[in-house]
Amino acid sequence: MSGDKYYIGVDIGTGSARASLVQRDGTVVASSTQDTITWRDQEDHRIFEQSTNDIWSKICVAIKEVLSESKVPASAVKGVGFDATCSLAVSDFQGNPVVVTKGQDLGDVGDRNIILWADHRAEKEAELINSTGSIVLNYVGGTMSLEMEVPKILWLKKNMKPEHFSRCQFFDLPDFFTYKATGDNTRSFCSTTCKCSFVPDKGWQEDFFTKIGLAELVDGGNYSQMGAAKGKVQTAGSPVGHGLSKKAAEELGLVEGTAVGSGLIDAYAGWMGTVAARYKENGQLSSVLPSLDESRHRLAAVAGTSTCHLVQSPEGVFVNGVWGPYRDATFPGWWMNEGGQSSTGQLIDFIITTHVAYPELKERAEKENTNIHQVLLDTLERLKVENHAETLTELTKDIHFYPDFHGNRSPIADSRMRGSIVGLELDSGLSDLARKYYLTLEAIALQTRHIVDEMNAKGHTIRSIYMSGGQAKNIPMMQLFADTCGMPVVLPFSHSAAVVLGAAMLGRIAADAEKVSRDKQGEEMWKIMVEMTPAGTLIAPAASPKVKKLLDAKYKIFRETIDIQKRWRKQMEDAAK
Repeated sequence: MSGDKYYIGVDIGTGSARASLVQRDGTVVASSTQDTITWRDQEDHRIFEQSTNDIWSKICVAIKEVLSESKVPASAVKGVGFDATCSLAVSDFQGNPVVVTKGQDLGDVGDRNIILWADHRAEKEAELINSTGSIVLNYVGGTMSLEMEVPKILWLKKNMKPEHFSRCQFFDLPDFFTYKATGDNTRSFCSTTCKCSFVPDKGWQEDFFTKIGLAELVDGGNYSQMGAAKGKVQTAGSPVGHGLSKKAAEELGLVEGTAVGSGLIDAYAGWMGTVAARYKENGQLSSVLPSLDESRHRLAAVAGTSTCHLVQSPEGVFVNGVWGPYRDATFPGWWMNEGGQSSTGQLIDFIITTHVAYPELKERAEKENTNIHQVLLDTLERLKVENHAETLTELTKDIHFYPDFHGNRSPIADSRMRGSIVGLELDSGLSDLARKYYLTLEAIALQTRHIVDEMNAKGHTIRSIYMSGGQAKNIPMMQLFADTCGMPVVLPFSHSAAVVLGAAMLGRIAADAEKVSRDKQGEEMWKIMVEMTPAGTLIAPAASPKVKKLLDAKYKIFRETIDIQKRWRKQMEDAAK
């Protein structure tokens, strides 16, 4: 309708770029998703690389498609927000991409300029950083992950010609795209504090960069290669520069000067797009509007290829093995902690596709005109009847699975942790695959409980889990979460739209910023979130006393498995000396 205001959210995920056109009440009018390219090294499984040029071109296509589909004029779009994976983007000071691929092209201008979050090349660099005892480690749970940006920058320093390294700008990916859109390299608190070692209330730490061999980044206190020095850092949704540059507006099909909100890491956008939701229970919508204070009791779990667990608090809470606390990462004056599982959706796919019965599973799904997950669930229900089991949990009571195939992000913070299965039988059929599928869901739920327990033990008061991402549509898995963690799980109105909706909220916050005084900024942000977040659906814990007892026993064994693996590793390391 004439006079309506719209906002565009752009979500840059691990394998795609999505744009959604959103009304002021949170209604998604149109969406477009475009696949992006990820390069792997066939000889080095640790390597994952992408291209900002490729992603930007897909963003341009997606935004033009949503405008065309909706027939909304560009002039009606009042704000744009970006979220992205926490990956390292490298450019020169003119914005040209700089190659991050090892070899003779490293440091040249060229397309492959993103070290993806999942890239694990910087293991030795992370070990060096974690040996320093620096204050920066206090704000990442005591241990810096090799998935963060500073270890990757240090890897580049060690492998790149000095003259090439000195011309580089380093961005966490959300900040790169607000820079690309506006020409202003102001950074976000979310990216700099969460992934780049910007210490709350203190800023960059000169002694830390000097100690690890990155003294040139200090640049006399300007930190020009890192940005965010001397006040050039903003909270989520704050207007960046003067909005869209002329060049970016032309490429995107939008109007020059359209407000651009300071960005968020994708998981944090998922938090923004879910935790303010009211929810339906037994078909009835709660009449109570959640307050900002309620946000500290709601854990957002953003579950896709990996899973991130986010909770906000008015004071900083320090949790070993959990990232943060990060001040101002989303709300001004509030603190955020972030737990995570490095591989969840990816792990489920791996367990299914590497099983010898996978071809049979695909064939059954095609024959029955359904999906593989439904075939697995049907198989499990049949097994439950045949084994006179009360629940599916009984089918896996004698087999135990530890899920860290790609290392542990939280709460152990140990990239060397590996997966294990105890209780295997000589069975390679579809029934065995179904059991291992459910066992995987169970293990992910048990690890979620581990993360929640550690957060609450250190001072958080988490009472519910707000899901988003692809796993939210797996209802048996969500029931497992509720039963295992002993708290309700709230599913979003759309499992796939929550993150991009959070990005669109950034656009509205930026567009409305002139009307809001600084001391009311947090309250206004929460009001926008409540207005724009569709109601979710609540799944309550429903485990019988018997199942609860089984899950508690599994959880105890899960924790013991961690100690056993560490002990065995130490024994083998000692034997190898």
